[in-house]
Amino acid sequence: MYFLGIDAGGTKCRARLVDVTGRIIGNGCSGPANVRIGVSNVFPVIQDAYNQAISEAKLDALEIKGINAGIGIAGIGRIGALEEMRAQPFPFHSIILCSDGLIANIGAHSGRDGGIVIIGTGSIAVGQVNGKNVRVGGYGFPASDEGSGAYMGLQAIRMTLRASDGRLSHSILTNNLFHKFGRDVSSVISWMDKASATDYAALAPLVMKAAEESDLVGSSIVRRAAHHIELMVHSLYASGVPRCALTGGLSERIMPWLSPDVRAKIFKAEGDSLDGALHLARQKVEV
Repeated sequence: MYFLGIDAGGTKCRARLVDVTGRIIGNGCSGPANVRIGVSNVFPVIQDAYNQAISEAKLDALEIKGINAGIGIAGIGRIGALEEMRAQPFPFHSIILCSDGLIANIGAHSGRDGGIVIIGTGSIAVGQVNGKNVRVGGYGFPASDEGSGAYMGLQAIRMTLRASDGRLSHSILTNNLFHKFGRDVSSVISWMDKASATDYAALAPLVMKAAEESDLVGSSIVRRAAHHIELMVHSLYASGVPRCALTGGLSERIMPWLSPDVRAKIFKAEGDSLDGALHLARQKVEV
């Protein structure tokens, strides 16, 4: 018997395969897997990740059929997405499909009550209290996902355009970004026409670096992002969660920008999203 955990997020899709003792026997990693791009596009990405893990573990066809999988997918709450994903040809004994937020929360608190704010390409706060699920934000970029990498990238492009036409003075950040587009506004617009949340999020490390070096524009963007994260933390605690953790690729870098009272309320995550996905996979068997 084997257990497979998959975290299909907006930036990348990760897979972890373990045996019945919990020993990791295979890993995989592929590209962005938010259902926003369509289930037909996401399934091959998930497939690629789990095939890498299976290949590393050297499982045969019969052993693959014995896998129990827990899979968290960004955007799976969209209308019709769950049903469409369930119809895909997963070759496993059993699968549990849920949101990437749910597996991250389960992993962070080892299945106990608690909440998390995920700060990556997008952002969302999720929690569980006495069997009740809580959600704050995470309704999709650009209308939501405040404080996320995509949010920071969008604000940086906005500030760059305003600096380009004289509405504000260039900072090092906006000057460097404008230079990246050949100092041509039409090139920025052309990029915007095709840019996804992942593309905007790719600018977040530049924004964070600028903020950490006291760039005025970078600092203002990160301060606003941190404020949105604080609002999510407060909302989770107001819902009754006993503890809250920050997870996601930007969680560590945003922490110093949070107010001292909020930082004091943040707990260290006990595990990651793949731990949560594997917890779900084992639950299916135990039930």
